[in-house]
Amino acid sequence: MQNHWVVDLTFDEDESRTTCTAALSGFSAPGARGTGTARRNPGDDADAAIGEELAAARACNDLAQQLIGRAATGIEGHTHTPAQLSF
Repeated sequence: MQNHWVVDLTFDEDESRTTCTAALSGFSAPGARGTGTARRNPGDDADAAIGEELAAARACNDLAQQLIGRAATGIEGHTHTPAQLSF
């Protein structure tokens, strides 16, 4: 069986902050969403690309941590022992 999941990144920006939501979709995808925020130091030059990259990385990391947690819960449900997963 082949499966395909898609991560959709959406951004919300203002003068000092970029927020990203990473939403997982696709057949049998768990529908998880991660969020990440990047804040610009007031003394730094504005560069939207840097804020988007950092916010996206943080959102994807949040999503990854949630998926690891779900996997650990599933493993523990089968084995009845604590899962030892690393990232």
